[in-house]
Amino acid sequence: YEIYRCDWSSDVCSSDLTVTVTGSRLKRVDSEGALPVTVISREQIDTSGATSVAEVIRSVTFAAAGNFRPQSGSSAQSWASVDLKGLGSGRTLVLIDGRRAPKAPMIGSASDMNSIPLGAIERIEILTDGASAIYGSDAIGGVVNIITRKDFEGFQIMAGFTDPSNDGGERREGSLLFGTSGKNGRVMGGMSFNSRGMVFTRQRPWGVDLGVSSFGNNYVTSKGLLAVPGACTDTNFYLTGSGTCSYNFNAVAADEAQIKNTALFTKGEYKINDSWKMYGNASITRVESFGRYAPTPGAVTLSATSPNNIAAKVDPSMAGKSVTLRHRFAAAGNRDTNTDNNVYDLLVGTQGSWGKTDIDAGFRWTDSQYRELGRNYIVGPLAEKYMNSGEYDIFKPSQNPDYILNAIKATIGRDAYFRIAEFYTTASMPLMKMTGGDAQLLFGAERRTEKYQDLYDSLSEAGVILGSAGNSAGGTRQVNSYFTETVLPVAKGVELSLAARHESYSDYGSDTSPKASVRWKVRPNLLVRGAVGTGFAAPSLPILTQKESFSAESVIDPVTYVAFGGKPADANTKQVQVDTYFIANPDLSSEKSENASIGVVWDATDKISLKADYWQIKITDKIASIGAQTLVDRSNGSDPRAIPAGLGVKRSASNGAIERITAGYGNEGEIKTTGLDITADLSYRLSNIPMSHRL
Repeated sequence: YEIYRCDWSSDVCSSDLTVTVTGSRLKRVDSEGALPVTVISREQIDTSGATSVAEVIRSVTFAAAGNFRPQSGSSAQSWASVDLKGLGSGRTLVLIDGRRAPKAPMIGSASDMNSIPLGAIERIEILTDGASAIYGSDAIGGVVNIITRKDFEGFQIMAGFTDPSNDGGERREGSLLFGTSGKNGRVMGGMSFNSRGMVFTRQRPWGVDLGVSSFGNNYVTSKGLLAVPGACTDTNFYLTGSGTCSYNFNAVAADEAQIKNTALFTKGEYKINDSWKMYGNASITRVESFGRYAPTPGAVTLSATSPNNIAAKVDPSMAGKSVTLRHRFAAAGNRDTNTDNNVYDLLVGTQGSWGKTDIDAGFRWTDSQYRELGRNYIVGPLAEKYMNSGEYDIFKPSQNPDYILNAIKATIGRDAYFRIAEFYTTASMPLMKMTGGDAQLLFGAERRTEKYQDLYDSLSEAGVILGSAGNSAGGTRQVNSYFTETVLPVAKGVELSLAARHESYSDYGSDTSPKASVRWKVRPNLLVRGAVGTGFAAPSLPILTQKESFSAESVIDPVTYVAFGGKPADANTKQVQVDTYFIANPDLSSEKSENASIGVVWDATDKISLKADYWQIKITDKIASIGAQTLVDRSNGSDPRAIPAGLGVKRSASNGAIERITAGYGNEGEIKTTGLDITADLSYRLSNIPMSHRL
């Protein structure tokens, strides 16, 4: 029998253990550790029908909710996340062969499961307990470790396809593997690809319904939204029962983006002598996507003298006044977005023994580069100019000449990367003999440099692109880590583990996380386990390095409303625009967590094994976005909560009016969650063929 024993001090379930049992079936409790781990084998991956790592992860109950799928036209349309326990992808750590996977540049706070080639994977291991004491930041909700193949010999070609009964979402996959080994080493390599076609909304049952939007062709009047007279006849525009002009975005938009992943990878080992070996692996992955949003919606102010302003025909009270037009720029075309994400990964290391001490040391470098182009977006000030002059005809939008449409359109873009350079070393040794066996001690250190950049085009940064927004960020941080773990077999069948990790960040401070866990084999077929510990999640580089941005936010603040000339009788209900600056908060600190779990593993029969693990997690100092109105309410006393450090409201010393609001992220609030994970494994033979099921 091949089983997995999980040594969290060096690598998640990295050591394969083969046990030969005569006369009886190997008990499941023998393969379970003090922490709950679920292993998805290569065989399970092959029989799942999944064509990407993201699809495999979405089938796991621990990550059944909260996972982001590639959404057409979104700001991260090629990204797929993993979210353990619904705590957010930024609180789930993703590893590749025990080392941190690169962060997705378009997000900057979590890894992209679409950038991991499925053909290179040997198994996926999921730790559903907090592991900051072992791996540091981001492991509050758990850890997903992708173990790549290393023992393959021979040559293998695989190809497959899936064509759903409904149109859209067609899948293609394939891989080529080769491997060989000799007296002093082994090497394997290969290539893989997988793709999924775009899924248009109209290809799904709910897509037959008309999309309802206020952005069709409507004046905003004292009577509410009213359709522009005679201007709702173009393709996909229609009049609603309430008399507004709506646009059926379901006819053109896509739900899920088209995705394609291609990869080259290799892995090898070389035996230097009887005590030492070198190892290395490298991969290049490219993820391409195409997404489509419906044409740009936008609100434009038409002057009282504009030939396009005939609002008085539908609402006489608008005579001689400017009016807001909520318009769909369908004549300019759909918003189409192409993305290209290239990921380069290199690992070189050495393992060996020095006396009774086992040593592992190496260097890891990853570079994830992201490019994005979006077409047929509208420049707001230009659209307003041509609409006010009448050169853009809102009554017959589809008949506007190309030179007018091209004059108001823009191609927008992003240029991003996330790079990690990491040195690491660990040493493990026997500590002493105890009643249950030899105690083991491990300690190690890491030094990691992270470089991040996400540059938006100048028009998006300026906030003049309708239907899109973006703010650049970028910076560098160094992280120094020191960690240790001790495994103490205090009695026969009882194993106690103590771990701690300290991480020091160059940009915000440091954190220390301890953890204790116990594994007690009560009977040959019954195991009880439990753990308590703390964790943390460092503030992400995007949050810490975002550029300052300005917005004239509308808030309710009676003092400012009156000071700016408003009537006192309306001060408690009417909004007033104030200068608001969103910043990267220099006083931001990490989120903290406390976690505890207790579980049992029971081999009920030779064919049935049951697992149940109860867990609870409490997160404090939650990193939350604090908006303008919230800060105003706290400054005037209507909200008794304190204003987070680094943020605030500056008022005039003479009249108390707001001069500046400094908004952004702050540490406040908490999250409490509990759960019970239950797993049942059934193994049997059918016509002498081994069968297994997991529920």
